[in-house]
Amino acid sequence: MTKRKLGKKPARHDPRTYRLAAPLHYRLPQPPAAINWAPNAVWPMWANDRLGCCTQVSVASAILTWTGAALTPITLAEAQVIANYSAESGYVPGVPSTDQGGVELDVLARWCREGYERPGQTRDYLTAYGAVDPTDTASVNRAIAMLGGLYIGLQLPEFACEGDGDWVVDPSFDNRIAGGHAVWIHGYDSEWLYLNTWGAARRMSWSFFTTYCDEAYGLVSRQNWTTLRGVSPDAETPDDLVTELRASGATS
Repeated sequence: MTKRKLGKKPARHDPRTYRLAAPLHYRLPQPPAAINWAPNAVWPMWANDRLGCCTQVSVASAILTWTGAALTPITLAEAQVIANYSAESGYVPGVPSTDQGGVELDVLARWCREGYERPGQTRDYLTAYGAVDPTDTASVNRAIAMLGGLYIGLQLPEFACEGDGDWVVDPSFDNRIAGGHAVWIHGYDSEWLYLNTWGAARRMSWSFFTTYCDEAYGLVSRQNWTTLRGVSPDAETPDDLVTELRASGATS
């Protein structure tokens, strides 16, 4: 039985979504062997022990990672994460039947269009996003290295919902699918991908990632990543990144 809250609805793959492989390959043909943008971050639970708000926990995780790497980490309050979850998914606090989770593409589209609450007097807006093939290791690495992380969805097995161990593929574990879960990946090396979930840092093996990941998105944030740093780690301006993203084209 699942002991922790999930909350990612089934992946919806829109053929109009920009694809990141082509522009990232052009700009960063050889990603670094390892990188971690948030090695010492403190990760709140952000209510994901009570609510299926993991799609918004991943938004908050991205903002914390980007701002921490660029200048000073900005940590959303739990109330702000819940408010963002309510605004996007229709969750009504105190009404459990409305706690239905979210669709990742809808979460990202609203982030671009209407923004989400964050500390301070401004809303947080995403500039653009593009799909990454989870089986294309080079593109996964490029997205994490260039854009500061990867927003992904998993069909999480039961064993991964309990305990605090690494997520690995092991036939002796309870591999029945518990449900969909959104997480933010902020680093990688040759053996592991580094993420956070349920208030703690975590590692997943590459084989776990390719087995259970059913959607992945690279995010361009003018507000949190390129603006605070001035440019991306590869010395690109926000306009360059968005131009490349759009040049990759949509399939329809």
